[in-house]
Amino acid sequence: MFRRHFLTTLAALGATAPLGAQAASTAPEVETASAPAEAPKWPIARQYYPTEVRVRPELPVGSIIIVSDKFFLYHIIAPGRAMRYGVAVGRGELKFRGQAVVGRKVEWPSWKPTPEMVQRSPEHYARYAETGMPGGPKNPLGARAMYLYQNGHDTAIRIHGTTEPSSIGHAVSNGCLRMVNDHVIALFDQVPVGTPVTVY
Repeated sequence: MFRRHFLTTLAALGATAPLGAQAASTAPEVETASAPAEAPKWPIARQYYPTEVRVRPELPVGSIIIVSDKFFLYHIIAPGRAMRYGVAVGRGELKFRGQAVVGRKVEWPSWKPTPEMVQRSPEHYARYAETGMPGGPKNPLGARAMYLYQNGHDTAIRIHGTTEPSSIGHAVSNGCLRMVNDHVIALFDQVPVGTPVTVY
């Protein structure tokens, strides 16, 4: 079902789906509209700075589209227009793919590793397994978190800030989608609960 939706979306974008079993990605933009003239010196490559781009007008306004292989998140802000942000994505087999909705939003969220994270890396996560970590500047979820749900259930995947902004543009996370704190705050303020999210 998701692969069929992926092919339909690519057709609407005017793109060609790649051959092979895995649905690789083509960014939905057609032309860069404007980049910030003056921007803070975030510790990320400049292509990951927030940039307004033109996209195909068929993309639903308000939706979020993430192209994991390009490390870009698109927030569709008007017909044919999107804000594009850089993200970090899951490493290897931990990449999340599919459709979800923003089911919950939290400022300065607390964090607790999943049992799977503790099992994979007990040396990093075991000490937080019971009590977790309260929200704050040292919390790995950063300044804001948007919790992705499918069919009313929490997927354990979040779009969130990070204490490691230099990870943007890399596949390093346990599946979540990281953003620079400044960027996730800006997105958080624009995105209501119920926003559809598609991750390729």
